Amino acid sequence: MLSFFAPAKVNLFLSVIKKRDDGYHDIGTLFHTISCGDVLFGELDKSGKISIFYNSPQEYPPEKDLVCKAAAKLKEAYSVSGGVNFYLEKNLPLGAGLGGGSSDAAAALKLLNKLWGLGASLEELERIGAGLGADIAFFVRGGAALAEGIGDVLTPLNTIFGDGCAIVVATPQCAVPTADAYKDIVPAGDGRWQKFKNSVITNPLNSSFDLYNHFEESVLIKYPLINSLKQKLSACGGKSLLSGSGASVFSLFSSLEAAASACEAVKKECRFLRICEKYI
Repeated sequence: MLSFFAPAKVNLFLSVIKKRDDGYHDIGTLFHTISCGDVLFGELDKSGKISIFYNSPQEYPPEKDLVCKAAAKLKEAYSVSGGVNFYLEKNLPLGAGLGGGSSDAAAALKLLNKLWGLGASLEELERIGAGLGADIAFFVRGGAALAEGIGDVLTPLNTIFGDGCAIVVATPQCAVPTADAYKDIVPAGDGRWQKFKNSVITNPLNSSFDLYNHFEESVLIKYPLINSLKQKLSACGGKSLLSGSGASVFSLFSSLEAAASACEAVKKECRFLRICEKYI
C-alpha cells in the first residue's frame, strides 16, 4: 500500500479579473501549500475496480469524489486494466477555501502514477488534473506558484514564507459555496494583478507585500462569522486574510508562541483550527 500527503493551500493574493464566455472566471492568485492536509492511501485491485473508503462519513457519494474521477481519467488515458482501493484520511473541512478536494485528486494522480508504474511526467499529470478542476494542476507540484486563467496557468516560485513563520488556519462554523461567492463578485480587471505579479517576479525574495483577497469585499459582509474571526486573529497580531472564496481565514505570525495564543483566543468559534508551516 502506498500513501501520499495531500496538503492544504492558502491564497496570499487573489483577484477575480473577468468573467469568461464559458461561464468561468479568469483570476490572478498566489498559491502556497501548507503543512496541514489529508492523507491518501492506495493499493492495487486486480478486478479493475476503483473504490474509496473514508475515515469518517462524507457528505457526497464516492463516485462524485474527485479522487475517483482522477483515477478514472488516468486509467482511461493509459489504458490500465487494474484498479485501486483508496482509503482517504480526511482531515480538512469542506467549503473551507483550502483546496482539500483538489489536493486529494492530485495525490491520487501521483499515487497511481507510481502504483500502476505509468512513468507519466508531472506535466502530463498537471494536464490531466486541469481537465478535472483548476486547482488540481497546482497541487501536482505544490509549493508556491502564481496562477492565472482559471487557476491552471502556473508560474512556480520559491517559497514566499520565511523560516520561523507560523501560519494559523481557522475555519468558522459556516461554509461558503464557491458558486455563490463568484455570483456576488464584481470583476476588477487585471491592473492590480499585473502590478502584483510583476513585483513578485522582479523581487521574489521580498515577502513584505500586502495580502489581498478580492472575495473579502463581499464574503466578509455576507458571512459575519468569517469577518469576526478575521478581526480577532488580526487583533492577536497576525497578518490575516480569507483563503480562496472562504470560509477559512489564515493568519501569519512570527513565532509559535504568538500563533498558539491566537488559537486559544478563537478556538471556540472554529470547526477547524491548526498551526501550520510552509510545505514545499
